[in-house]
Amino acid sequence: MTITAAADGSALGNPGPAGWAWYIDDANWAAGGWKHATNNQGELMAVLDLFRSTAHLPDDLHILCDSQYVINCVTKWMPGWKKKGWRKGDGKPVMNVDLLREIDEAIVGRSYRFEWVRGHVGHVLNEAADSRARAVAEAFQRGTPVPTGPGLTLVGSTAPAEPAAVPTTEPAAAATRPVRPPAEPAARTVDDSSRSSRPEPPSLFSFDDLPHDAGTDRHVTLTLSDTDYARLVERARRAGRTPEQLLRDLI
Repeated sequence: MTITAAADGSALGNPGPAGWAWYIDDANWAAGGWKHATNNQGELMAVLDLFRSTAHLPDDLHILCDSQYVINCVTKWMPGWKKKGWRKGDGKPVMNVDLLREIDEAIVGRSYRFEWVRGHVGHVLNEAADSRARAVAEAFQRGTPVPTGPGLTLVGSTAPAEPAAVPTTEPAAAATRPVRPPAEPAARTVDDSSRSSRPEPPSLFSFDDLPHDAGTDRHVTLTLSDTDYARLVERARRAGRTPEQLLRDLI
């Protein structure tokens, strides 16, 4: 089986508020971005996250990309750069080396091929990825919640995709890249003694609304399964928010 996906990036001002996205279909896509980055960084991150999100699947990967820079980096230039210590022929450091190193690690053992497609000419998958990447850049520009997408939900997946670490600050220009500490987990209570006999909740949220009297606050109780909690943490990381902040947005 071959998975065909488009990967794209967008930067308002280039550099400026930036987004990245990959798109397979309306049920399988993901996006993220930064407050300040370049279009090339967005393009590279889209490809990196696509490789990471499909790492558990045995399928071939067919990547549609409108950036010849990204295609050439991965398929032509990286081997030579690595031999030179990630430096170009003139001895200067390779730009975006942090993302390129991570892509180099992510493609080990993978079966993939790139196809260049012309951007902004109505290609369905390319346009879908482009519009989602731009929506993220615009969300960072406005300071509104970032649309991160459902991630990979392909029928037949045998294991959940490993959530990609998505930076929400400006990407590093050199090999050293700032690492954001993991988001604080949402509060949850687990009673191990009754865990095996207790059925999992049917959906992400179950609401228990207390009486709402004048002058009092409304309380909401959330019960999350392990699967839903992992999805919540992944979506919060992609949006650059804590799980608590994302929950407030969703509610």
